[in-house]
Amino acid sequence: MNTNRILAALLAGLAAGAQAQVTPDEAKQLGSTLTQVGATKAANKEGTIPAYTGGLTKAPPGFKAGSGVWADPFKDEAPLMRIDAKNWQQHADKLSEGQKELFKKNPGFYMDVYPSHRTGAMPEEVLAKTVRNATTCKTTKGGLGVDQACRGGIPFPIAKTGNEMMWNQQLRYKADTTTRSSRSWVVDSSGKAVMTSQQQTFEETPYYHADLDGRDDQMYWRTYSVTSAPIRKAGEVTGLMDFLDPTQKPRRAWSYAPGQRRIKLAPEFSYDTPVASMGGVTLFDELFVFSGQMDRFDFKLVGKKEMYVPYNAYKLYFGCGVEEQFKEKYPNPACWRWELHRTWVVEATLKQGFRHAYAKRTYYIDEDTYSAMLYDAYDRSGQLYRSIFNSMIQLYDVNAPYSVKNVIFDFNKGMYALVNDGLVGGYGVVTKPRSNRDLNPETIVAKETAR
Repeated sequence: MNTNRILAALLAGLAAGAQAQVTPDEAKQLGSTLTQVGATKAANKEGTIPAYTGGLTKAPPGFKAGSGVWADPFKDEAPLMRIDAKNWQQHADKLSEGQKELFKKNPGFYMDVYPSHRTGAMPEEVLAKTVRNATTCKTTKGGLGVDQACRGGIPFPIAKTGNEMMWNQQLRYKADTTTRSSRSWVVDSSGKAVMTSQQQTFEETPYYHADLDGRDDQMYWRTYSVTSAPIRKAGEVTGLMDFLDPTQKPRRAWSYAPGQRRIKLAPEFSYDTPVASMGGVTLFDELFVFSGQMDRFDFKLVGKKEMYVPYNAYKLYFGCGVEEQFKEKYPNPACWRWELHRTWVVEATLKQGFRHAYAKRTYYIDEDTYSAMLYDAYDRSGQLYRSIFNSMIQLYDVNAPYSVKNVIFDFNKGMYALVNDGLVGGYGVVTKPRSNRDLNPETIVAKETAR
Protein backbone atom coordinates (compact mmCIF):
# COMPACT_ATOMS: atom_id res chain seq x y z
CA MET A 1 0.00 0.00 0.00
CA ASN A 2 1.14 3.58 -0.72
CA THR A 3 2.11 5.14 2.66
CA ASN A 4 1.57 8.73 1.50
CA ARG A 5 -1.92 7.94 0.21
CA ILE A 6 -2.85 6.20 3.44
CA LEU A 7 -1.60 9.17 5.50
CA ALA A 8 -3.57 11.56 3.31
CA ALA A 9 -6.71 9.48 3.77
CA LEU A 10 -6.26 9.46 7.55
CA LEU A 11 -5.74 13.24 7.64
CA ALA A 12 -8.86 13.72 5.53
CA GLY A 13 -10.75 11.55 7.98
CA LEU A 14 -9.52 13.67 10.89
CA ALA A 15 -10.70 16.82 9.14
CA ALA A 16 -14.07 15.26 8.34
CA GLY A 17 -14.47 14.26 11.98
CA ALA A 18 -14.17 17.85 13.21
CA GLN A 19 -17.91 18.54 13.08
CA ALA A 20 -19.89 21.08 15.08
CA GLN A 21 -21.41 19.69 18.26
CA VAL A 22 -25.13 19.60 18.91
CA THR A 23 -26.26 22.90 20.42
CA PRO A 24 -28.52 23.11 23.49
CA ASP A 25 -31.33 24.42 21.26
CA GLU A 26 -30.97 21.43 18.94
CA ALA A 27 -30.95 19.07 21.92
CA LYS A 28 -34.31 20.48 23.08
CA GLN A 29 -35.89 18.48 20.25
CA LEU A 30 -35.22 15.28 22.22
CA GLY A 31 -38.43 14.34 23.98
CA SER A 32 -40.48 16.86 21.95
CA THR A 33 -40.40 16.54 18.17
CA LEU A 34 -37.82 13.77 18.48
CA THR A 35 -37.86 10.78 20.79
CA GLN A 36 -35.21 10.61 23.49
CA VAL A 37 -33.01 8.54 21.16
CA GLY A 38 -33.42 10.98 18.26
CA ALA A 39 -36.09 9.36 16.09
CA THR A 40 -38.89 11.38 14.52
CA LYS A 41 -41.74 11.14 17.00
CA ALA A 42 -44.58 11.94 14.59
CA ALA A 43 -46.22 9.56 12.15
CA ASN A 44 -45.43 9.92 8.47
CA LYS A 45 -47.88 11.96 6.41
CA GLU A 46 -49.60 8.87 4.98
CA GLY A 47 -50.07 7.38 8.43
CA THR A 48 -48.40 4.13 7.32
CA ILE A 49 -45.69 4.66 9.95
CA PRO A 50 -47.34 5.46 13.31
CA ALA A 51 -46.25 8.04 15.85
CA TYR A 52 -43.90 6.81 18.56
CA THR A 53 -45.71 6.29 21.87
CA GLY A 54 -43.07 4.63 24.02
CA GLY A 55 -42.59 1.24 22.43
CA LEU A 56 -43.65 -2.20 23.61
CA THR A 57 -43.00 -2.56 27.34
CA LYS A 58 -45.80 -4.91 28.38
CA ALA A 59 -45.72 -8.65 27.82
CA PRO A 60 -48.61 -10.10 25.78
CA PRO A 61 -50.69 -13.07 26.94
CA GLY A 62 -48.81 -16.35 26.69
CA PHE A 63 -45.37 -15.02 27.59
CA LYS A 64 -43.49 -17.12 30.15
CA ALA A 65 -40.53 -15.34 31.70
CA GLY A 66 -37.31 -17.34 31.54
CA SER A 67 -38.58 -19.68 28.84
CA GLY A 68 -36.24 -18.31 26.17
CA VAL A 69 -39.25 -17.69 23.93
CA TRP A 70 -40.99 -14.33 23.55
CA ALA A 71 -44.68 -14.58 22.68
CA ASP A 72 -45.74 -12.83 19.48
CA PRO A 73 -47.96 -9.83 20.33
CA PHE A 74 -49.06 -9.56 16.68
CA LYS A 75 -49.69 -13.22 15.84
CA ASP A 76 -53.31 -12.58 14.81
CA GLU A 77 -52.55 -9.77 12.36
CA ALA A 78 -53.05 -10.26 8.63
CA PRO A 79 -50.72 -8.78 5.99
CA LEU A 80 -51.69 -5.45 4.46
CA MET A 81 -50.28 -6.49 1.10
CA ARG A 82 -47.85 -8.80 -0.64
CA ILE A 83 -44.90 -7.56 -2.71
CA ASP A 84 -43.80 -10.09 -5.31
CA ALA A 85 -42.08 -10.43 -8.68
CA LYS A 86 -45.10 -8.92 -10.45
CA ASN A 87 -45.47 -5.70 -8.47
CA TRP A 88 -42.14 -5.01 -6.75
CA GLN A 89 -41.27 -2.17 -9.11
CA GLN A 90 -44.25 -0.22 -7.75
CA HIS A 91 -42.50 -0.30 -4.36
CA ALA A 92 -38.91 0.04 -5.58
CA ASP A 93 -38.29 3.33 -3.75
CA LYS A 94 -38.69 1.49 -0.42
CA LEU A 95 -36.61 -1.58 -1.29
CA SER A 96 -32.89 -2.23 -0.93
CA GLU A 97 -30.84 -3.41 -3.89
CA GLY A 98 -30.66 -6.85 -2.28
CA GLN A 99 -34.44 -7.10 -2.08
CA LYS A 100 -34.74 -6.00 -5.71
CA GLU A 101 -32.17 -8.59 -6.78
CA LEU A 102 -34.18 -11.38 -5.18
CA PHE A 103 -37.33 -10.28 -7.00
CA LYS A 104 -35.47 -10.13 -10.30
CA LYS A 105 -33.93 -13.59 -9.98
CA ASN A 106 -36.63 -15.52 -8.13
CA PRO A 107 -40.26 -15.39 -9.32
CA GLY A 108 -41.39 -17.20 -6.17
CA PHE A 109 -39.90 -14.73 -3.69
CA TYR A 110 -42.35 -12.43 -1.93
CA MET A 111 -42.61 -10.09 1.07
CA ASP A 112 -45.76 -9.97 3.20
CA VAL A 113 -46.07 -6.44 4.57
CA TYR A 114 -47.84 -6.05 7.93
CA PRO A 115 -48.99 -3.01 9.93
CA SER A 116 -46.03 -1.09 11.32
CA HIS A 117 -45.48 -1.09 15.08
CA ARG A 118 -42.75 1.04 16.64
CA THR A 119 -42.05 -1.39 19.46
CA GLY A 120 -38.45 -0.40 20.26
CA ALA A 121 -38.03 0.65 23.90
CA MET A 122 -35.08 1.08 26.26
CA PRO A 123 -34.66 1.51 30.04
CA GLU A 124 -35.17 5.00 31.47
CA GLU A 125 -31.54 5.17 32.63
CA VAL A 126 -30.35 4.53 29.08
CA LEU A 127 -32.72 7.18 27.70
CA ALA A 128 -31.57 9.77 30.26
CA LYS A 129 -27.92 9.19 29.44
CA THR A 130 -28.71 9.33 25.72
CA VAL A 131 -30.21 12.82 26.17
CA ARG A 132 -27.13 13.81 28.19
CA ASN A 133 -24.88 12.57 25.39
CA ALA A 134 -26.49 14.86 22.81
CA THR A 135 -24.44 17.88 23.94
CA THR A 136 -21.49 16.19 25.64
CA CYS A 137 -20.53 13.06 23.68
CA LYS A 138 -17.70 13.36 21.16
CA THR A 139 -15.89 11.14 18.71
CA THR A 140 -12.12 10.90 18.89
CA LYS A 141 -9.39 10.25 16.36
CA GLY A 142 -11.39 11.79 13.52
CA GLY A 143 -14.47 9.69 14.17
CA LEU A 144 -12.62 6.40 14.65
CA GLY A 145 -13.13 6.37 18.44
CA VAL A 146 -15.63 7.52 21.07
CA ASP A 147 -15.07 9.38 24.35
CA GLN A 148 -15.49 7.18 27.44
CA ALA A 149 -17.78 9.85 28.92
CA CYS A 150 -20.49 8.67 26.52
CA ARG A 151 -20.95 5.39 28.38
CA GLY A 152 -24.44 4.29 29.33
CA GLY A 153 -26.47 5.82 26.48
CA ILE A 154 -26.74 6.01 22.70
CA PRO A 155 -23.76 8.28 21.95
CA PHE A 156 -25.21 10.52 19.21
CA PRO A 157 -29.01 10.86 19.29
CA ILE A 158 -28.67 13.77 16.86
CA ALA A 159 -25.93 12.33 14.64
CA LYS A 160 -24.34 14.63 12.08
CA THR A 161 -21.77 12.33 10.46
CA GLY A 162 -21.62 8.83 9.09
CA ASN A 163 -19.12 7.79 11.75
CA GLU A 164 -21.41 9.01 14.51
CA MET A 165 -24.30 7.01 13.08
CA MET A 166 -22.16 3.87 12.81
CA TRP A 167 -21.09 4.32 16.44
CA ASN A 168 -24.78 4.47 17.33
CA GLN A 169 -25.18 1.15 15.53
CA GLN A 170 -22.23 -0.45 17.32
CA LEU A 171 -23.14 0.96 20.76
CA ARG A 172 -26.90 0.50 20.49
CA TYR A 173 -28.71 -0.89 23.52
CA LYS A 174 -29.57 -4.58 23.18
CA ALA A 175 -29.71 -5.73 26.83
CA ASP A 176 -26.62 -5.67 29.03
CA THR A 177 -25.82 -9.38 28.90
CA THR A 178 -27.32 -12.18 26.82
CA THR A 179 -26.80 -15.86 26.11
CA ARG A 180 -28.11 -17.94 23.24
CA SER A 181 -27.84 -21.29 21.59
CA SER A 182 -27.67 -20.83 17.86
CA ARG A 183 -27.18 -22.61 14.59
CA SER A 184 -25.88 -21.29 11.30
CA TRP A 185 -26.92 -22.80 7.99
CA VAL A 186 -25.57 -22.32 4.49
CA VAL A 187 -27.72 -23.10 1.45
CA ASP A 188 -25.48 -23.73 -1.55
CA SER A 189 -26.19 -22.97 -5.19
CA SER A 190 -27.91 -26.34 -5.62
CA GLY A 191 -30.39 -25.54 -2.83
CA LYS A 192 -28.88 -27.92 -0.27
CA ALA A 193 -28.95 -26.66 3.32
CA VAL A 194 -25.96 -27.57 5.51
CA MET A 195 -25.58 -26.68 9.18
CA THR A 196 -22.13 -25.10 9.44
CA SER A 197 -22.14 -24.63 13.21
CA GLN A 198 -24.08 -25.05 16.42
CA GLN A 199 -22.87 -22.82 19.21
CA GLN A 200 -23.54 -21.53 22.68
CA THR A 201 -22.79 -17.81 22.78
CA PHE A 202 -22.28 -15.37 25.62
CA GLU A 203 -22.39 -11.65 24.89
CA GLU A 204 -22.03 -8.61 27.10
CA THR A 205 -21.92 -4.84 26.57
CA PRO A 206 -19.73 -3.29 29.31
CA TYR A 207 -20.53 0.09 27.75
CA TYR A 208 -23.87 -0.14 29.59
CA HIS A 209 -22.59 -1.64 32.86
CA ALA A 210 -22.62 0.78 35.81
CA ASP A 211 -20.30 -1.52 37.78
CA LEU A 212 -17.56 -2.71 35.44
CA ASP A 213 -16.14 -5.15 37.99
CA GLY A 214 -12.53 -4.66 36.95
CA ARG A 215 -13.19 -4.38 33.24
CA ASP A 216 -11.09 -2.20 30.98
CA ASP A 217 -12.87 1.18 30.80
CA GLN A 218 -12.26 1.20 27.05
CA MET A 219 -14.03 -2.11 26.43
CA TYR A 220 -17.55 -1.77 25.03
CA TRP A 221 -18.31 -5.29 23.75
CA ARG A 222 -17.23 -8.81 24.57
CA THR A 223 -18.47 -12.14 23.28
CA TYR A 224 -17.38 -15.74 23.08
CA SER A 225 -18.84 -18.84 21.43
CA VAL A 226 -18.39 -22.54 22.12
CA THR A 227 -18.96 -24.88 19.17
CA SER A 228 -20.74 -28.20 19.71
CA ALA A 229 -21.34 -29.19 16.06
CA PRO A 230 -20.28 -30.32 13.54
CA ILE A 231 -18.26 -33.00 15.34
CA ARG A 232 -14.98 -32.04 13.70
CA LYS A 233 -15.24 -28.58 15.29
CA ALA A 234 -16.74 -29.59 18.64
CA GLY A 235 -14.96 -27.95 21.56
CA GLU A 236 -13.63 -24.98 19.61
CA VAL A 237 -13.93 -21.67 21.46
CA THR A 238 -13.57 -18.18 19.96
CA GLY A 239 -13.76 -14.78 21.63
CA LEU A 240 -13.82 -11.11 20.64
CA MET A 241 -13.38 -7.85 22.55
CA ASP A 242 -13.84 -4.37 21.07
CA PHE A 243 -12.76 -1.00 22.49
CA LEU A 244 -13.85 2.64 22.30
CA ASP A 245 -10.50 3.74 20.86
CA PRO A 246 -9.63 0.99 18.38
CA THR A 247 -6.67 2.99 17.06
CA GLN A 248 -5.05 2.55 20.46
CA LYS A 249 -6.62 -0.79 21.35
CA PRO A 250 -7.62 -2.79 18.26
CA ARG A 251 -10.03 -5.70 18.48
CA ARG A 252 -8.66 -8.43 20.73
CA ALA A 253 -9.61 -11.82 19.35
CA TRP A 254 -8.61 -15.28 20.47
CA SER A 255 -9.35 -18.90 19.66
CA TYR A 256 -8.94 -22.35 21.17
CA ALA A 257 -8.83 -25.62 19.24
CA PRO A 258 -8.98 -28.89 21.20
CA GLY A 259 -6.43 -30.53 18.91
CA GLN A 260 -3.82 -27.87 19.66
CA ARG A 261 -4.81 -27.52 23.33
CA ARG A 262 -3.74 -23.90 23.58
CA ILE A 263 -5.25 -20.45 23.32
CA LYS A 264 -4.00 -18.30 20.47
CA LEU A 265 -4.50 -14.66 19.64
CA ALA A 266 -6.42 -14.28 16.37
CA PRO A 267 -5.81 -10.81 14.91
CA GLU A 268 -7.23 -12.05 11.60
CA PHE A 269 -10.75 -12.08 13.12
CA SER A 270 -11.45 -8.63 11.71
CA TYR A 271 -12.19 -6.67 8.55
CA ASP A 272 -12.82 -8.89 5.49
CA THR A 273 -11.67 -12.22 6.93
CA PRO A 274 -14.45 -14.77 6.22
CA VAL A 275 -16.22 -16.25 9.26
CA ALA A 276 -15.60 -20.01 9.14
CA SER A 277 -18.51 -20.89 11.45
CA MET A 278 -20.83 -19.27 8.93
CA GLY A 279 -19.44 -21.11 5.94
CA GLY A 280 -17.38 -18.15 4.78
CA VAL A 281 -20.48 -16.44 3.38
CA THR A 282 -19.99 -13.45 5.69
CA LEU A 283 -17.01 -11.44 6.96
CA PHE A 284 -15.94 -10.54 10.47
CA ASP A 285 -16.81 -6.87 9.98
CA GLU A 286 -20.31 -7.98 8.94
CA LEU A 287 -21.11 -9.55 12.32
CA PHE A 288 -24.33 -7.85 13.50
CA VAL A 289 -24.21 -6.28 10.01
CA PHE A 290 -21.26 -4.10 11.03
CA SER A 291 -18.69 -4.44 13.78
CA GLY A 292 -15.08 -3.42 14.24
CA GLN A 293 -12.96 -0.53 13.04
CA MET A 294 -14.08 2.14 10.59
CA ASP A 295 -10.62 3.15 9.37
CA ARG A 296 -10.78 1.57 5.89
CA PHE A 297 -13.96 3.30 4.70
CA ASP A 298 -15.35 6.81 4.48
CA PHE A 299 -18.82 6.78 6.05
CA LYS A 300 -21.34 9.33 4.77
CA LEU A 301 -24.68 10.00 6.45
CA VAL A 302 -26.98 10.35 3.44
CA GLY A 303 -30.26 11.02 5.26
CA LYS A 304 -33.44 9.24 6.27
CA LYS A 305 -35.57 6.98 4.10
CA GLU A 306 -38.70 4.84 4.50
CA MET A 307 -37.93 1.16 3.87
CA TYR A 308 -39.59 -2.22 4.20
CA VAL A 309 -37.57 -3.99 6.91
CA PRO A 310 -37.90 -7.29 8.87
CA TYR A 311 -39.48 -6.03 12.09
CA ASN A 312 -41.26 -7.65 15.05
CA ALA A 313 -40.08 -10.96 13.62
CA TYR A 314 -41.35 -13.19 16.46
CA LYS A 315 -42.57 -15.82 13.99
CA LEU A 316 -39.13 -16.05 12.39
CA TYR A 317 -37.38 -16.35 15.76
CA PHE A 318 -39.78 -18.69 17.53
CA GLY A 319 -42.61 -19.81 15.26
CA CYS A 320 -40.96 -21.50 12.29
CA GLY A 321 -39.26 -24.86 12.65
CA VAL A 322 -35.90 -25.57 11.07
CA GLU A 323 -37.26 -27.38 8.03
CA GLU A 324 -39.79 -24.61 7.38
CA GLN A 325 -37.20 -21.87 7.10
CA PHE A 326 -35.46 -22.82 3.86
CA LYS A 327 -36.24 -22.53 0.18
CA GLU A 328 -33.67 -23.36 -2.49
CA LYS A 329 -32.69 -19.77 -3.32
CA TYR A 330 -33.99 -17.78 -0.37
CA PRO A 331 -35.46 -18.27 3.12
CA ASN A 332 -39.12 -19.23 3.32
CA PRO A 333 -41.05 -15.94 2.93
CA ALA A 334 -43.91 -17.35 5.03
CA CYS A 335 -41.68 -17.08 8.12
CA TRP A 336 -40.85 -13.39 7.60
CA ARG A 337 -42.72 -10.26 8.63
CA TRP A 338 -41.99 -6.97 6.86
CA GLU A 339 -42.99 -3.52 8.10
CA LEU A 340 -42.49 0.02 6.84
CA HIS A 341 -40.09 2.01 9.03
CA ARG A 342 -37.88 5.06 8.73
CA THR A 343 -34.19 4.25 8.46
CA TRP A 344 -31.01 6.26 8.42
CA VAL A 345 -28.95 5.62 5.28
CA VAL A 346 -25.16 5.45 5.55
CA GLU A 347 -22.92 4.93 2.53
CA ALA A 348 -19.39 3.61 3.07
CA THR A 349 -16.75 4.01 0.35
CA LEU A 350 -13.37 2.28 0.49
CA LYS A 351 -10.57 4.78 1.11
CA GLN A 352 -7.87 5.16 -1.48
CA GLY A 353 -4.85 3.02 -0.64
CA PHE A 354 -6.78 0.53 1.51
CA ARG A 355 -7.77 -3.05 0.72
CA HIS A 356 -11.07 -4.78 1.32
CA ALA A 357 -13.33 -7.30 -0.39
CA TYR A 358 -15.86 -4.50 -0.99
CA ALA A 359 -15.54 -1.09 -2.62
CA LYS A 360 -18.85 0.28 -1.37
CA ARG A 361 -21.44 -0.57 1.29
CA THR A 362 -24.87 0.81 2.15
CA TYR A 363 -26.48 0.46 5.58
CA TYR A 364 -30.13 1.09 6.49
CA ILE A 365 -30.33 1.76 10.24
CA ASP A 366 -33.63 1.78 12.15
CA GLU A 367 -34.36 5.21 13.64
CA ASP A 368 -35.89 3.78 16.85
CA THR A 369 -33.26 1.16 17.78
CA TYR A 370 -30.13 1.94 15.71
CA SER A 371 -30.01 -1.64 14.51
CA ALA A 372 -28.87 -2.04 10.90
CA MET A 373 -31.85 -3.72 9.25
CA LEU A 374 -30.74 -3.93 5.61
CA TYR A 375 -27.30 -3.87 4.01
CA ASP A 376 -25.83 -4.04 0.51
CA ALA A 377 -22.16 -4.55 -0.41
CA TYR A 378 -20.57 -4.00 -3.82
CA ASP A 379 -17.37 -5.31 -5.40
CA ARG A 380 -14.75 -3.19 -7.16
CA SER A 381 -16.62 -3.38 -10.47
CA GLY A 382 -19.71 -1.86 -8.83
CA GLN A 383 -21.71 -5.09 -8.89
CA LEU A 384 -23.89 -6.12 -5.96
CA TYR A 385 -21.90 -8.77 -4.07
CA ARG A 386 -23.73 -9.48 -0.81
CA SER A 387 -26.82 -8.32 1.06
CA ILE A 388 -28.10 -8.85 4.60
CA PHE A 389 -31.63 -8.76 6.02
CA ASN A 390 -31.42 -8.39 9.81
CA SER A 391 -34.61 -9.08 11.78
CA MET A 392 -35.67 -7.37 15.00
CA ILE A 393 -37.79 -8.30 18.00
CA GLN A 394 -38.46 -6.35 21.19
CA LEU A 395 -37.63 -8.13 24.45
CA TYR A 396 -40.54 -6.41 26.15
CA ASP A 397 -39.83 -7.77 29.64
CA VAL A 398 -36.41 -6.06 29.82
CA ASN A 399 -36.98 -3.09 27.47
CA ALA A 400 -34.38 -4.21 24.96
CA PRO A 401 -34.50 -4.21 21.15
CA TYR A 402 -32.84 -7.40 19.91
CA SER A 403 -31.60 -8.18 16.41
CA VAL A 404 -29.37 -11.24 16.00
CA LYS A 405 -31.15 -13.38 13.42
CA ASN A 406 -30.25 -12.51 9.86
CA VAL A 407 -29.89 -13.86 6.37
CA ILE A 408 -26.87 -13.19 4.16
CA PHE A 409 -27.05 -13.50 0.39
CA ASP A 410 -23.93 -14.06 -1.72
CA PHE A 411 -25.11 -13.16 -5.22
CA ASN A 412 -21.78 -14.06 -6.84
CA LYS A 413 -21.98 -17.67 -5.67
CA GLY A 414 -25.76 -18.01 -5.67
CA MET A 415 -25.73 -18.97 -1.97
CA TYR A 416 -27.26 -17.72 1.24
CA ALA A 417 -26.73 -18.28 4.95
CA LEU A 418 -29.22 -18.12 7.79
CA VAL A 419 -27.49 -17.05 10.97
CA ASN A 420 -28.53 -17.49 14.61
CA ASP A 421 -31.29 -19.98 14.06
CA GLY A 422 -32.10 -20.08 17.78
CA LEU A 423 -32.84 -23.40 19.39
CA VAL A 424 -36.05 -23.65 21.41
CA GLY A 425 -35.40 -22.03 24.78
CA GLY A 426 -32.07 -20.84 23.43
CA TYR A 427 -32.30 -17.11 24.11
CA GLY A 428 -31.79 -15.58 27.51
CA VAL A 429 -31.04 -12.31 29.26
CA VAL A 430 -28.61 -12.51 32.18
CA THR A 431 -29.38 -9.82 34.73
CA LYS A 432 -26.07 -10.02 36.60
CA PRO A 433 -22.83 -9.70 34.59
CA ARG A 434 -20.12 -12.26 35.19
CA SER A 435 -16.94 -11.27 36.94
CA ASN A 436 -13.96 -10.17 34.90
CA ARG A 437 -12.02 -13.16 36.18
CA ASP A 438 -14.69 -15.55 34.87
CA LEU A 439 -14.44 -13.98 31.43
CA ASN A 440 -10.73 -14.25 30.76
CA PRO A 441 -9.95 -16.77 27.98
CA GLU A 442 -8.15 -19.26 30.24
CA THR A 443 -11.10 -19.51 32.64
CA ILE A 444 -13.62 -19.78 29.79
CA VAL A 445 -11.70 -22.61 28.11
CA ALA A 446 -11.11 -24.45 31.38
CA LYS A 447 -14.82 -24.28 32.24
CA GLU A 448 -16.14 -25.19 28.80
CA THR A 449 -13.74 -28.06 28.16
CA ALA A 450 -14.54 -29.59 31.56
CA ARG A 451 -18.19 -30.20 30.57
